[in-house]
Amino acid sequence: MNQTEELQPEVLDVTIIEPRLKHPTIFARFDALLPGAALIIHNDHDPKPLYYQLLGERGNCFTWNYLENGPQTWEVEIRKNETGEQAQTLGEIVAKDLRKAEVFKKLGLDFCCGGKKTLEAACREKGLDVLTVRAELEKPQTVPAAAQHDFGSWSLAFLADYVVNVHHAYVKTNLPMLLELSEKVAKRHGGAHQELITVYNKVTAMGSELLLHLKKEETILFPYIKQLEARANGQDVPLTFSSVKEPVAVMENDHDIVGRLAEDIKALTNNYTLPENACNSYGLLFKKLEEFENDLHMHIHLENNILFPKAIALEQAGS
Repeated sequence: MNQTEELQPEVLDVTIIEPRLKHPTIFARFDALLPGAALIIHNDHDPKPLYYQLLGERGNCFTWNYLENGPQTWEVEIRKNETGEQAQTLGEIVAKDLRKAEVFKKLGLDFCCGGKKTLEAACREKGLDVLTVRAELEKPQTVPAAAQHDFGSWSLAFLADYVVNVHHAYVKTNLPMLLELSEKVAKRHGGAHQELITVYNKVTAMGSELLLHLKKEETILFPYIKQLEARANGQDVPLTFSSVKEPVAVMENDHDIVGRLAEDIKALTNNYTLPENACNSYGLLFKKLEEFENDLHMHIHLENNILFPKAIALEQAGS
């Protein structure tokens, strides 16, 4: 039997198995699977409890995919991970399909600063049912404009330039307006809405942190990443320092600080919900805050989940 035939999914009809033997039988079949192979279970009810039992006893060594989800019949493909394959992180999920970012945003799952967490861990922290989230991820998603780009296939130099010309430029263009608006609205409405004063202070702190962060990326980290790529392409280019890991760690720490400030602002504004009779400036501020947060998410995602891991991998490959 060849490898392709071995990896064809086998189907197990759970409805004909004695109840006390159902889970032991499924576990035995799963344990016998080769890495990369799959078992399809056919059932007359949602086998969700099996997912949690399998996760608890075998760990993150499988994927779970509903092929049919009721109301009379449930079919689930359980695929054993390849040897050494780790459960996908939020960042990896979004890096492969940017449309998934919209699902994570809706559910309050942080795929940029928190992008290194597995889906299971992130759902557990938020008190979300991971299978419900997986089902939501499998639904057709609206395609954002940025999803038309295959960021993962870009050279590191091109991706770094894209971040600078799109996201750094956005911050530099929009931050002055955001600071002016938040100060104006805080002065006018801060008496009745004390949280607006805190919002202004956090926007100011976020702006100061971001401007310094952009400068460090543009003058230190991004040039070094370009040097790494040039050397990998056979060019005799000197490196300005010994390793990319340390400056990447500094940038990721900056992202965490800015990300927490953005989360605080979102919470203070009740997810950018305007009070009754809000003036035009009030409405414009909340609109710009939400827009700024969305751009920040994409900015951090491109760096934390694509640019930085690829730069570290490139450096390791050349060492």
